[in-house]
Amino acid sequence: MSKHSQNAISVYAPASMGNVGVGFDLLGAALAPIDGSLLGDKVSISAIATGVEFEQVGPWAHKLPTELTENIVYQCAEFFLDKLQTNTGVKLVLQKNLPVGSGLGSSASSVVAALYALNEHFDKPFDEQALLLLMGEFEGKISGSVHYDNVAPCYLGGMQLMLNTQDKVCAAIPSFKEWYWVVAYPGISLSTAKMRALLPEQYDKGVAIDFGRYLSAFVHASYQQDSKMAIEVLKDVMAEPYRAAAIPGYLDAREALTQLGMLTTGISGSGPTLFSVTDSLEKAQQAKEWLEQHYLTEQGGFAHVCQLDEQGTRRV
Repeated sequence: MSKHSQNAISVYAPASMGNVGVGFDLLGAALAPIDGSLLGDKVSISAIATGVEFEQVGPWAHKLPTELTENIVYQCAEFFLDKLQTNTGVKLVLQKNLPVGSGLGSSASSVVAALYALNEHFDKPFDEQALLLLMGEFEGKISGSVHYDNVAPCYLGGMQLMLNTQDKVCAAIPSFKEWYWVVAYPGISLSTAKMRALLPEQYDKGVAIDFGRYLSAFVHASYQQDSKMAIEVLKDVMAEPYRAAAIPGYLDAREALTQLGMLTTGISGSGPTLFSVTDSLEKAQQAKEWLEQHYLTEQGGFAHVCQLDEQGTRRV
């Protein structure tokens, strides 16, 4: 039997923006509201004799399957125990703070928090890279294909570029410390699969070239810390043109945010959450207020002024 910690451990995994507009499936960033509130799921773990016990609480727990064995955190525990080949048991409690289908990496947050907690509890049998691969493998089971653009930043923090080379899943790229990322979730849920289905099967050669140019220029500008260039190329040619109209109120909001003087606006993940960037705290607060009045349509909608969460997943 492997060693495990006797005391309950609690782990927090931040919300994340997949794509970050310019980097479809290849860029992701973790979010931290500047007011110090935690925007992400928490998982706590403790030892029991055998098997898996599971409980779900929190503001969005009612949107999860009522059959506990269908919950991804429960499945994470089975998956992990199977990998470890251990017969010792665990009890997991998920505090579901992120809405499902929001474009904020909700399933990634649950998966990453659960696998991180399990790894801590069993005294870190997996190193960082191995654990990241497990997270990707598991998240792939859920969504049907392996994407790291939410999992990687959620786990490691900051802004992560997907490399998918033989030795490295991803690498952190420098971020702009002076930027504020205003994110707004309107309160409706959009299925990632449905939003993916809106994208064309094939892209025009010109679009492919623009995509490569904008993403490489954005990475270059990040390393040069050239904020003006980074904003100029932070454009989404892959997904936004096909998804924008399917997100209620998005086009109006983008227009209004431009009028307010925000530097650029995009879709977080596959939506309906949007992000808008500025280097002025005053403008960020104005944008948040505008979004709260005009973009949030359903109960449970919210807006936050964020910076990037450089810490990633951690014990709390």
